[in-house]
Amino acid sequence: MRKFFSFVIFLGLFSLLTSCSESKVGTKNRPFAMYFIPSVDAQKLTNVSAEMAKFVSKYVSQKIYNKDEGFYVKSSVPTSYIAVVEAFGTKKADFATFSTFAYILTRDIKKYPIEALVLTKRANGEKTYKGQIIARADSGIKSLADLKGKTFAYTDASSTSGFILPSKMLKDQGIQTKNSVFALKHDNVVTMVYQKQVDAGATYYSSPETVEVNGKKTSKITDARARVKTQFPDVEEKVKVIGYTEEIPNEPWVIRSNLFADPQENEKVKGYVFEALEAYAASPEGQKAIDELAGATGIERVTDAAYDKIREVIMANKDLNLEETVKKGK
Repeated sequence: MRKFFSFVIFLGLFSLLTSCSESKVGTKNRPFAMYFIPSVDAQKLTNVSAEMAKFVSKYVSQKIYNKDEGFYVKSSVPTSYIAVVEAFGTKKADFATFSTFAYILTRDIKKYPIEALVLTKRANGEKTYKGQIIARADSGIKSLADLKGKTFAYTDASSTSGFILPSKMLKDQGIQTKNSVFALKHDNVVTMVYQKQVDAGATYYSSPETVEVNGKKTSKITDARARVKTQFPDVEEKVKVIGYTEEIPNEPWVIRSNLFADPQENEKVKGYVFEALEAYAASPEGQKAIDELAGATGIERVTDAAYDKIREVIMANKDLNLEETVKKGK
């Protein structure tokens, strides 16, 4: 009899542990996990992401439970893209603000179940951007051919505009630089070029926007150089663009495809999360947050098909050993 009761207790404990480990997404034990890739000041990003998570939590709770709580959300700021990629593989991540390449890596190379949920939009409603090659205006470098034997800075090994496409472009044209480094952030690359720490570098490019100053319309740069214009007011004159990559779809915000076992519940909650993000983006605080998170002015619903062309380009470059390159870059 004692053995029987011991066995019953064991089964009870096992059942309890199993239920805890498999807690439903959105509950207190297993909040909906939103990951925000480092792109700006860490503390600012932490604050912004926490506010967005709070908004999503309240919105989805109202939709499901008709009250301000019930669907719990937790925001996190990881140390790297790869940490988030693997978190999707272990079902610890449910949502993330991704780079275009990180999305392709996770979905197509790692085969983890994620899908693009929204696309960020930049100034003038642009849904695409490019990579750009920059150099000092007084360096004598006027074309890509002039980069042979020069020192070069990329941003991050998982950056589509700051590494993947620029490195492919140089390789395709047979241009071998003297050596290259990863500066981790786009503004760091601009600074290194400005201060002559390297001869040239790769960052993102987005079209200038038209603004009104003292009653007159003027053009304002929005590419990576704009990030250091406060520190270096003459950066636009000192650092010039000498080449561009092909177009890239703007960064996707992604969601895990298999949040719930029930297909109807799965689609319903994913829809509510999108609605929450859309409502947040339309609010004054949301507009400010999206600008700080992604340098964007808004978001819109998107499907995986929007990334087909860039997927073909990335997947065709097997010789780059992309996954290993990302690990080394981090």
